[in-house]
Amino acid sequence: MTDALAITELTVNRSGRPIVQDVSAAIARASWFGVIGANGSGKTTLLRAISGRLPIGGGSCMIFGEEQADDRGARAQTIGFAPPIEHLPALLRVYELLDLAGDPVKVQQERNAGLWQALGIGELLDVPVGECSSGMRQRAALALAFAVPSRIVILDEPFNWLDPVAAFDVRAVLAGMVKEGLTLITALHDLTTLCGFCDSGVVLAKGRVSLQLDEARLRAGWNDAAQFERELVAALR
Repeated sequence: MTDALAITELTVNRSGRPIVQDVSAAIARASWFGVIGANGSGKTTLLRAISGRLPIGGGSCMIFGEEQADDRGARAQTIGFAPPIEHLPALLRVYELLDLAGDPVKVQQERNAGLWQALGIGELLDVPVGECSSGMRQRAALALAFAVPSRIVILDEPFNWLDPVAAFDVRAVLAGMVKEGLTLITALHDLTTLCGFCDSGVVLAKGRVSLQLDEARLRAGWNDAAQFERELVAALR
């Protein structure tokens, strides 16, 4: 079966210099793929380029077997993406954001009922973004990633700003969505999520893949967290 996403020697440039270089990965359908790296390693740049929010400078980006490296619009339409919370317009209410981003709010609420409950979106709908805490904005941003039906969704450190209960509940809902067919790609710092929920992944260091993480390596990391952490730190340096 064709992979949901396959990137080959992908390069992304910012301000005339390469930030991500020669990154390759194959992501199976209905799987959870983790991207881990230190601050400044290129995680966000890579994810924004794949999702069409930045241009790809070189290499291949196949989405369900179709080459999309040169078509930002096609990538953006195909892949759901949570916007950075600092970019959410302060004057709009949360329901207005959701309505602008995708299907009618009631349709989103029905389709994403489990996620909305885990995020507590119903309580935020009438709140202006400018009055939201960072955690509340994060909840809204995650809901926005699912504002239209998408077979691939990219979330950049989705559990940042969430309290432990919300993070636990959202992680469980996302895992359920993957089992139902979603292909989920997340940047992470959380080794529990990486080893316990991801099916594969990569470690980025200075814009390049320093370690490929297959399912066997991730499960071994779950069984021996200390050894896995040492391997990751070595790959991150």
